[in-house]
Amino acid sequence: MGNANRRGRVRFGISRKMLLSVVLVTVLISVISTISGYYQYDNTIRKLYNDHGYEIGNVILDNIDHDKVARYTQTWTEDEDYAEISEYIRRVAEASDVAFIYMVTVNEDQTIRYVFDSTGTPIGATDPVSSYFDEVWETYTKGTKPDSYLVRHSQKYGYLTSSMLPVIDSQGNIVALLLVDVWMKVIISTLRTYILNTVVISLAVLAAFGIIYWFVMRRSFIRPLMRIRDNVTEFAQNDTVITTSLDDIRTRDEIQELAESISCMEKDIVTYIDNIKTITAEKERIGAELNVATQIQADMLPRIFPPFPDRMEFDIYATMDPAKEVGGDFYDFFLVDDDHLCLVMADVSGKGVPAALFMVIAKTLIKNQAQQGKCPSEILYNVNNQLCEGNEAEMFVTVWLAIIELSTGRGVAANAGHEHPAIRRANGQYELVVYRHAPAVAAMENIRFREHEFELHPGDALFVYTDGVPEATDARDELFGTERMLEALNREPEADPQALLGNVREAIDGFVGDADQFDDITMLSLHYSGNAAEAAELSLEAADENLDRVIAFVDERLEALDCLPHEQMQVDVAVEELFINIAHYAYAPQTGPVTVRVETEKDPKAVSITFIDGGTPYDPLAKADPDITASVEERPIGGLGIYMVKQSMDSVDYRCQNGRNMLTIRKKLS
Repeated sequence: MGNANRRGRVRFGISRKMLLSVVLVTVLISVISTISGYYQYDNTIRKLYNDHGYEIGNVILDNIDHDKVARYTQTWTEDEDYAEISEYIRRVAEASDVAFIYMVTVNEDQTIRYVFDSTGTPIGATDPVSSYFDEVWETYTKGTKPDSYLVRHSQKYGYLTSSMLPVIDSQGNIVALLLVDVWMKVIISTLRTYILNTVVISLAVLAAFGIIYWFVMRRSFIRPLMRIRDNVTEFAQNDTVITTSLDDIRTRDEIQELAESISCMEKDIVTYIDNIKTITAEKERIGAELNVATQIQADMLPRIFPPFPDRMEFDIYATMDPAKEVGGDFYDFFLVDDDHLCLVMADVSGKGVPAALFMVIAKTLIKNQAQQGKCPSEILYNVNNQLCEGNEAEMFVTVWLAIIELSTGRGVAANAGHEHPAIRRANGQYELVVYRHAPAVAAMENIRFREHEFELHPGDALFVYTDGVPEATDARDELFGTERMLEALNREPEADPQALLGNVREAIDGFVGDADQFDDITMLSLHYSGNAAEAAELSLEAADENLDRVIAFVDERLEALDCLPHEQMQVDVAVEELFINIAHYAYAPQTGPVTVRVETEKDPKAVSITFIDGGTPYDPLAKADPDITASVEERPIGGLGIYMVKQSMDSVDYRCQNGRNMLTIRKKLS
């Protein structure tokens, strides 16, 4: 149908174009030949007539007395000799069938004065020189013959060509000009007859040629070309089924070569399509397997945040964005025991599937070694020797590994060829911790990895990453670099780990622009709180009758901080508002459990209260604040309680995690 529509849109096919081109060429050749013949014939006739005038003029000059002519140009009077010469000129004009024969003198004011005239113009009469004065004056003064034929169109004398000769006396002086004017009427009629004959003959000859040429071209060119077109259309419509319709084209020229080339091309296309189908099916299979591999790799990395919601000593967040479907970067964090946290940031050499497979092995070995209670240097030493066994691909992995004692903040780290970490002290800026590190893991056997100790204090933060961060490249091959990384970190140095990594990624994306991601980008941020905050939890049913228990539980912690009465009242009002909302709406129309977690800090004094329930997900902060300036009648119902909570607390945060609502209020105390 589509090909039929396309063929219907072809309103001026090649056959019509060929026919039109033959007609146009025929007409063009006829016009060109006629115009060319016209000008050639016109010049020839003019020359003949002009030469005829000169012949007559020379005859006249040979038979008259030039000195007498010179005398008449002085006296301007007629006598018997004058009459004899005049009669002679008149008879010559009649016998030669010319228009005019006359002798004149030429004046500088572009006029002529008649001496003799075959039509009887009296001696001494004057006339203006209507055209060709320069040629007339040149001949009169110098005796030279004009180069042109002096053709004139005049209403008074008609269409003439003039032949002009000087009359020279016995002293060698030019005394007058003899002009012989020949009618051009014969030339015009002759040219018209010539043009008509030329046009008729040219059209007849060219028409015959055009018809013969048309039939020859149709048989040798157009029909084979149309067959090629139909063959290509049929080939496209019939799901690339090869036909033999082009085998009959035997023009023994380029058309036959074109047909043979198209036949070969169709066979190649069929073969190519079969190969593409096979390759596409294989690519889809590989793509599906890579998608599964991507998911498996993502599942191997910790992805639930916060990963340890019951641990108040630290907050952690990490991301890994592979450059391909699967990558060689990986991060890991896990509790070795109740008081020790292990952090791992690693980068396998290479990319794609080989790096991903090596990454799985390395990650598994590192975690197994760490959970046996070994120190970082021992972990890397054992993993290095295990990875070197059978490592014919000569792959390696850079690793930064640290174990932190959560109760004290003391940590031990080992760096195997990895990037330097960045650390921020409480209320400070992020800075790189630069030190010598050991070779990469799996580079060679029996490497001893150096350890270094560090200590985190409450409020400190740690940022580790792979080389995909500083080596992110823009379209000009410029690297992002560690300086820009530190600028991104210090844009909001006190941001929580998730926001911090978001700031770095935003800076990388803004720098790279439209350039392709060259390497895996992996980052991990740890904020350490230590044991500065004391936490307590109360779990009970979300019901109105339990409100007094909740208030008493919170007040007990506030009194231990010597909380001022008005601040305690503000906290109690906020707790009452939030607990009653949960009791009425979270599980409606039934009821369910709620956990109230109170965290207190002594220096500086602050309290954080988190309400955790498994009811219907609802974010009370998403609703716009009410307009408290409006009247009670105009103000919409609802929203005033949470507004009062937000006004009295320093911060109110909500998140839904693993199907649980978690609403936290925080109040700084005096």
